Formats: sequence, C-alpha cells, structure tokens
Amino acid sequence: MTSTASSMDLRPGQAPHDQRPTWQQRLRRFGYAPAGDAPAGDVRDRLVPPYNEPSPRLWQVLGVPPVLAERVTRWSGWGGPLLVTLMAGLMRFWHLGSPRAVIFDETYYAKDAWALVHRGFEVNWDKHANDAVLQTHGHLAIPADAAYVVHPPVGKYVIGLGELVFGFDPFGWRFMTALLGTLSVLMLCRIGRRMFRSTFLGCLAGALMAVDGLHFVMSRTSLLDGVLMFFVVAAFGCLVVDRDRARARLAAALPVDADGRARPDAGVADTLRLGWRPWRWGAGLMLGLAIGTKWNGLYILAAFCVLAVLWDVGARKVAGAHHPYLAALKHDTGITFLATVPVAIGVYLLSWLGWILSPADGTGGYFRNWAATDGRGGHFAFLPDWLRSLWHYEHEVYKFHVGLSTPHTYQSNPWSWLVLGRPVSYFYESPSPGADGCPADAGEKCAREVLAIGTPVLWWAGCAAIVYVLWRWAFRRDWRAGAIACGIAAGYLPWFMYQERTIFLFYAVVFLPFICLALAMLVGAIIGPPGSTDTRRLIGASAAGVLVLLIAWNFIYFWPLYTGTAIPIDSWRSRMWLDTWV
Repeated sequence: MTSTASSMDLRPGQAPHDQRPTWQQRLRRFGYAPAGDAPAGDVRDRLVPPYNEPSPRLWQVLGVPPVLAERVTRWSGWGGPLLVTLMAGLMRFWHLGSPRAVIFDETYYAKDAWALVHRGFEVNWDKHANDAVLQTHGHLAIPADAAYVVHPPVGKYVIGLGELVFGFDPFGWRFMTALLGTLSVLMLCRIGRRMFRSTFLGCLAGALMAVDGLHFVMSRTSLLDGVLMFFVVAAFGCLVVDRDRARARLAAALPVDADGRARPDAGVADTLRLGWRPWRWGAGLMLGLAIGTKWNGLYILAAFCVLAVLWDVGARKVAGAHHPYLAALKHDTGITFLATVPVAIGVYLLSWLGWILSPADGTGGYFRNWAATDGRGGHFAFLPDWLRSLWHYEHEVYKFHVGLSTPHTYQSNPWSWLVLGRPVSYFYESPSPGADGCPADAGEKCAREVLAIGTPVLWWAGCAAIVYVLWRWAFRRDWRAGAIACGIAAGYLPWFMYQERTIFLFYAVVFLPFICLALAMLVGAIIGPPGSTDTRRLIGASAAGVLVLLIAWNFIYFWPLYTGTAIPIDSWRSRMWLDTWV
C-alpha cells in the first residue's frame, strides 16, 4: 500500500501523475516541478521562508564556541554587507579625481549639473569651457543662454550635489556617482540576502558587482546611467521588502491547526486587505527618480508594476485563495497603481521645478517661453503655460531620441552587450616614458585608458547564469528567478526596438545588478542545496570558488584599464582580448 500511494502521489487537491496533462509529463524530463509538488507543511514557511544559517558543523570545524557563533550569525546580516560595501567604497573613491580631465560625456553632465544647481536650467558653455574649468578649478562665470538638452534633470542634480560640496572639478562631479555606486553594492547585498535567504549568497551578489569593471568605471564617471542604476536597484529592493511584509501579514492572519501549523484559508486569502504598504510607495518614489534621470526608466516602471501584481497573486494563491487574480485585482492592484504611476509622474514633474520657476520671458530655461510665443492658442490653451511649454519640450526630446542615428566610433548593437562586444573608451593618452606614470624604462610610449567594459569572466559566466534563471523560472516556477529575469529584461530588451539608434554598451549597467543576482543564484546551485552530501558540497564549493576567484583575478588584471593607470603598450595590447575592444 505504501509503495502504491507513493507512486500515485495522492496529496489533497492533486491529480495522479498518470492523469496530469501530457505537457506536464513531458516537461518533467527537463526538471519541471508543478506547484502541487510542493511538500505539505506550515504555509507560513512558504509565504515567508526562514533564513538559512551556517551548519553547526562548520563552527565546530573552525573551532568557534557556540556563543560566539550565535553572535556572528546574528550580526552577519548587516556585518557581511557592510564589509563588502567598505571594500567597494575604498576601490571607488581611491584616486577618484584621476584622470584630472573631462572624460567622455562628462563634458555634458558635469557642466549641466553645475548650471542646474545654480540657475535651475542648463546653459550653453563656450567650446573651451572644459579647459577653463580645469585651469581655474571651476571658478568661472556661468553663461546665461539656455541650452537644449535631451535628458531629464534628476541625474544632473545628483551630480551637482557633489559639485556643491567638493567643488567644480573632477573629484566633485564624480563624488555622487561613486557614492551611489558604493551604496548600490550595499543594497544588492541586502536584496540578495532577502531573496535567497542566505547572507553568503547576498554578499556574493554584492561582491560580484563590486568587482565588475563596468560598474566600477560608471561609479567613477559623472554619467547618468550609474545614477539610473542606483534608483532601479532601490526600487527593486523596496518591492522585495514589500513582498516579504505583505506575505508576513497574510501568514499572520491564517488560522492555525491543533499542531500549531498555519493552513491555507480562502476566507482570509480572498478578502484580507494589506494596508497602504509604505515600501511600495517608496518604490514609486525611486521609479519616479529613475524616469527623471533617463526615460528608459519608464520600461522599468511598467515591468516592476507587473511583477508586483504577480507577486500579490502568488501570495494569495499560496494562502489559499480560490480566486487569487480577482482577489489581487480587488485588494492590491489599486494601491499598486496609486503608489507607482501617479507618484512617479509627480516626482518627474517636481524634478523640473527649477525649469518651471525660471523666467518665461526668454531668459529662462530652453522652451520655457514656448507657450507664450509659438504655442499661443490651440485646444489646450486653458492649461498653464509652464505645462504646455514642458509638454512641447518633452515632445521635441522624444523626436530627438527616436531619430538619433548619428554614427559614433563606440556605438554597439544590444546583441553584443552580454559578451562585451564593443566597449567604450572614455579616456586615452599615450604618455612618454617617465611622464604621467609611464615607467622610465618602458622603451616606448605607454597607454593610459579608461575603458568602460565589464569584467569579462563575470559577464561571460553571467550569460550561463541568465540561461539558468530562465530555466529555473520556466520549469521550477522559482519566483526569485522570475524577478531576476524581469529586471534583466526590463533594462535590456527595450533597446532591441532601437537597433538603428546610436546606443552604447554602458547602458547595460542598469541591468548589471540582476546579472550579479543571477550569477549568485547559479553559484548557490553549484555549491549544492541544503542536505547535500559532504562530497557533493566539497566538489560544488571548489568549483564555485574557482569561478569567483577567476572573476576577482580578471578584475585585478583589467584594473589599469578601469583606472587610467599608465602601462607599457605591450601590456595594454595583451588586455585587448577581442579586436573590437580597440
């Protein structure tokens, strides 16, 4: 009888294997596990899984007393991420002002930021302004003529904060991107820990991002994409925390049986209201700031809203809802919309306050007087002039973005981004021996470059990790894999609609954190699940350790190309692994 029951797998509400749809039977060979295969038990553990703790055997092997082991475990949730963040911060702030030059698009954003924090709108600078800024340490007059710019102001205000505190020089305009880059590592550690229920895997995800070359370079350059990445990670983190809080509230409301275990209950799952959910409002704020930095934040907003709704449906389904989609629509979708879309729009409009308050007599921001001149009359004349002028400005910016096809030396197609097909050189000099760090015995000129390229081994392993999370989501219905895939897709796939447009590899920094999460998840699978044999764990840990050490070595090897350190030209050539990197 026991063997028969086992083979039929007759749990309540589940059809026997031989009565299941044939597509389920066929997919099992690829690892598909239907939701009904989840083991019975306390529903609270499925809604809010407990955090994994190190095995007592580990502490015994290390000779750590039980009391000290308990304290280390308790404090590691913050201690580990803070140590990783300290490492990331030291690397990012080390010689932050070098090279002392205006590199790549800093020529736009550093000066626009300085004008914004002083005038409230961007201005046209003299063509020799870069040299003047460096020679005078930023002590030069700000022009009065408004400039036409094609990106919203939030990211430039962020850069401008560093300039206000530390001055209008390379260190000043790179300070905030370095700070946000460092804090994004901390956030990713904590997000990964919460998602994987493992302090080790969370810290690993953050450490991987700390040693990625693209993230490192973008953290040391005053461009907008690093700022956008920070707000995207912050929004995702808010949603992950909200997911845990909402599911904990559902779990607490479920009835408990005689054995003290919570059981699914349709009455609770179909009707329970989860309140105002402040973390979801925080996500809306962060998404508004993301859109106010670069418009591709709109795709992130749409994707994250869908993700949040699906999480609500899943939570109510696990809690026992008979109609989880209907329940989520009635009790969760409204607050999701209110906390994200209107908040994001409001934050975006507020970010233009400096432009809105500038004079409308032709001496203010670009197009600020459009409604009073070229835009007089029309069907929308009842709207405030500032709103109609801003709408016209946005329309002109949209036309610019969709029509941008001017060839650029370092432009690349998004198909090549994951394999780092065409990185962007932000800065290049050829110092002579004995000058600018070039060894006196170099024999010939050195190469001094800042190359925006990810750590190759990390990105190439990340391709395998993406395949793994897609499999994990499709066949195991793992919400963590689905969330990671959503983050990558939202930051990556929209660019395929603009393949003829002038776009660059460094845009990929926005979805890099999710690649690091995917790689951490893959490393966890390589090490082995809880309950694996010691031999399995040893082999898995050795393989995972080799991969992580290779990534760290690869970052160190490319360090001169990330920091603008002068190296002999032969050493530079040895790091040009692909012809397209030159």
